[in-house]
Amino acid sequence: MTAIDPQSLSDAEKTARKDARQARIFTRINRLDGWFQVLGLAWLTPILKAAAGDNPRAQMKEVWQLLGVPLIAIFAFLIAWGTLAPKVQTSLGAIPGPVQVWEQVGNLHDDHLREQDKAAAFYQRQDERNAKLIAAGKADKVKNRSYTGKPTYYQQIWTSIKTVFFGFLIATVVAVPVGIAAGLSKTANAAVNPLVQIFKPVSPLAWLPIVTMVVSAVYTSNDGMFSKSFLISAITVTLCSLWPTLINTALGVSSIDKDLVSVSKVLKMNTYTKITKLVLPSALPLIFTGLRLSLGVGWMVLIAAEMLAQNPGLGKFVWDEFQNGSSQSLAKIMVAVFTIGIIGFLLDRVMYALQSLFTFTNNR
Repeated sequence: MTAIDPQSLSDAEKTARKDARQARIFTRINRLDGWFQVLGLAWLTPILKAAAGDNPRAQMKEVWQLLGVPLIAIFAFLIAWGTLAPKVQTSLGAIPGPVQVWEQVGNLHDDHLREQDKAAAFYQRQDERNAKLIAAGKADKVKNRSYTGKPTYYQQIWTSIKTVFFGFLIATVVAVPVGIAAGLSKTANAAVNPLVQIFKPVSPLAWLPIVTMVVSAVYTSNDGMFSKSFLISAITVTLCSLWPTLINTALGVSSIDKDLVSVSKVLKMNTYTKITKLVLPSALPLIFTGLRLSLGVGWMVLIAAEMLAQNPGLGKFVWDEFQNGSSQSLAKIMVAVFTIGIIGFLLDRVMYALQSLFTFTNNR
C-alpha cells in the first residue's frame, strides 16, 4: 500500500480551496459585469479580474480598449475644439472653447441659486404678510400666490424630462397593444401597416401646428392638472415616438416560434394567458429595442417642438439665448447642447437597465 504524504495532501487542499475561492470571485465579477454594461462602466470588469489574478496583461489590454482609447479621443476632441474655436468668428463673437463653456456651467448654477433665494424671500414675505392679516382679523384677505420668476436652467431641464416621459408613456400605452394585435393577426397588420407607412415619416414640425390647434380647442383652460404648453409638447412627442415601438413590437410578436404557438393551441390557452405567458416573454427583447428607439426619437422631437412653439424646456432655453445675442449666449447654447446629449445618453441607459432587469427576471 502506498502511503499518502500528509504535507502533500495539505497543499492539495489549500490549492483546491484557493481555486474554489477564485471561482466564486469570478462568478461575482461576471454578475456585476451585466450592471457595469448597463451603467456604461464595462471597463471596471477587466480591472476587477486583473486584481483577482486573471491574466493581468490581457485584462489591462481590455481596459485600454474600453477606457484608455475613449479618454484619449475625448482629450483630442477638447484640444481640437479649444484650438480651432477661437478662429471661427460669428455674429455673437468667436466660438467659445471648453473653458468658456465650463464657466457658463458655473454661471447657470449661480443663477439657479440666486433665483432660489429670491423665491424663498418671496414666500417669506408672503407668509409674514398673511400672518399680520390673520392677527388683525382679516383672514378673508389672505392670498397665496406662486412665485413667477424666470425659470432656471435646472427647472428647464426638469420640465423637458417630465414632458418627454409623459409623451413616451402615452406612446407606449398605444403602441404596445396595437403592435401585439398587428403581430398576432394578419388582418390587424394589414389595417395598421398603411397608417404606419404614412405617418411614420411625418416631421414633428408638421404635427406641431395641428396639435397646438386641437389642444387649444379642447383644453380651453390652463387651470387643469397640465398646462397647454406641456400637453402640446407631450402629444407631439407621442405622435412622433410611437412608431419604433409599434413596429418592433409587431415584429417581435410575429417572430415567435411557431411550435410555441402550436403548443398554446393544444393547451387551449385563452388570449390573455397566451399574451402574458407566451407572446410578451418571447417578444420582450424587440419590444425594449423599440422602446429605446422611441425614447431617443421623443427626446429629439421634444427639443425641436419646444424651440418652435416656445414651450418651457431646454428647447426654449436654446432659442431664448440665440435671440438674446449676448457675448455669453453662444457658450450657454453649447452648455445646453452637451446637456441634451448627456441626458439622451442617460435616458437610453435607463431603458437598457429596465430591459436587463425584465430580461433577467423573465429568464429566471
